[in-house]
Amino acid sequence: MMAAPAEPVLFQAVCTPPRSLNARGFRAFVVVLLLFTGISAGLFVMVGAWPILPFLGVEVGFALALLALHIRGAARMAEILVLTPQELRVTRIDGRGRRHQAVLDPYWARAIYRPDPAHAGVLFLESRGRRVEIGRHLVAGEKASLQAALAQALARARRPDFDNPQLR
Repeated sequence: MMAAPAEPVLFQAVCTPPRSLNARGFRAFVVVLLLFTGISAGLFVMVGAWPILPFLGVEVGFALALLALHIRGAARMAEILVLTPQELRVTRIDGRGRRHQAVLDPYWARAIYRPDPAHAGVLFLESRGRRVEIGRHLVAGEKASLQAALAQALARARRPDFDNPQLR
């Protein structure tokens, strides 16, 4: 038995939040934080305030654990846009790995970008009265670029392409 052929992908985009702190940067931050903590601990011991040391250690450990959790969650986050002739699928993956999907009709879909001088603006897809915000983690220039590329791909998807040699 033959499997049905997969639909061709007309457009695909993956949006991820910016990650300015990679593994090497995180290690450097940990070293610098531990160095300053060691200096502070030494000063507390010299003035006789050694009972503060356990609290200092717990505080630094807690801060590093929270930062590591944040980095791990940000690495999982993504937004995937896939345009096929039959559907425009928006899949959002949050920091915990949960998936949320929205499926729109590509024929009626429109990509709309509303710039705002106060922040990066809003980019959303609209189809038959349904509105889905996309590109939440992108800056203004990236949102405008994604809107232009998506609008062009949607226009190509609406235009039928006949491969009939008799019509040429």
